[in-house]
Amino acid sequence: MKIALIDSGIGLLAATAAVRRLRPDADLVLSFDPEGMPWGPRTPEGVTERAMAVAEAAAARRPDALIIGCNTATVHSLPALRTRLEPGIPVIGTVPAIKPAAAGGGHVAIWATPATTGSAYQRGLIADFAGGVPVTEVPCWGLAEAVEHADQAAIDAAVAAAARLTPGDVTAVVLGCTHYELLAERIRAAVQRPGAAPLVLHGSAGAVAAQALRRGQAAHRSGAAATGTVTVLLNGREGELPEAALGYAEARLLRTASPAASQ
Repeated sequence: MKIALIDSGIGLLAATAAVRRLRPDADLVLSFDPEGMPWGPRTPEGVTERAMAVAEAAAARRPDALIIGCNTATVHSLPALRTRLEPGIPVIGTVPAIKPAAAGGGHVAIWATPATTGSAYQRGLIADFAGGVPVTEVPCWGLAEAVEHADQAAIDAAVAAAARLTPGDVTAVVLGCTHYELLAERIRAAVQRPGAAPLVLHGSAGAVAAQALRRGQAAHRSGAAATGTVTVLLNGREGELPEAALGYAEARLLRTASPAASQ
């Protein structure tokens, strides 16, 4: 079993770790775009061009399924990638978990990049899946960039700023950028109000990983030995995980789980 994941940077780590937990024996191909990072400020056409390049590099390794580990790339590139790669390689996009968050019935905050906040895409998801539920869109200035560089002071400042914009009666937070899932507990601690019910965080990594395994026609084998390899592609060339990635438990899990893996 082999699963490929693409992103400009380390946002794909959350879904990668989720795949590793479900199928420790699966081989992983992580295809990054350090030369074109970040994708967020690019035009839709520019994002699709960059995503297509790293996806084709990953596809050359013949994965059973490919995950787009980035919300922005999913919005702009999913149809083009499916046209190019399917049916041979199923392509799974990453969508903010607005629907399950709204199902809880309380006030929902959606933490997202400034470009996504207020966008027609996000407003469409809110209209489709969160009707009748109060929703607050929270722009997280600089947070994805701080996560990418593991800049702890910048992360603290960006999380605190977003927390100040989050209403006190919020009961659930949607992590609307894959980078944010690497900070789940820090975000919880910043938003949780004393005496309030435990805050519920909604990420996409677990659902995306499970869907990739389903579409790749693989059963979950969480009890399997951790024998899967990890191949890192940097603009198509084999390399190593970015040094900043190792500041996150998700990346350390990959090293621990596959000591014989390709670096």
